[in-house]
Amino acid sequence: MLARMSQQPIELILVRHLASRLAVPVFVVDAVGDMVYFNGPAGDVLGRPFDEINVMRFADWTTAFQPSSDGRAMDVGEIPLVRALRRTTPVHGPLDIVGADGVTRTIEVTAFPIVPPTGEVLGAVAMFWETAAT
Repeated sequence: MLARMSQQPIELILVRHLASRLAVPVFVVDAVGDMVYFNGPAGDVLGRPFDEINVMRFADWTTAFQPSSDGRAMDVGEIPLVRALRRTTPVHGPLDIVGADGVTRTIEVTAFPIVPPTGEVLGAVAMFWETAAT
């Protein structure tokens, strides 16, 4: 992982550093959507610590947690983090996920792209928290 991290843009490294110090769950993806980091509080919600999962490819994390809304499986493009990455705009919304521990959780997600002044999309960040099921 260190070799992969050293090749990442400095902005992603700094976001990871910040996320590691936050109490809110944070999930970080790179420009192609591969999950490159999530912090300890995110691991609690996702059902496994980052060290056990490590990097996950886009196709894996977008299906592994079985995102759904109103009892219906979400299309990949509906996932707030994916929308933020693809549309380069902040997105907020609720969804249900199934953690790696098999527990279904309702979460609220606020996601935003990482876009420096150069305009190149470097990745995206999702901050989320568990809520009561609706």
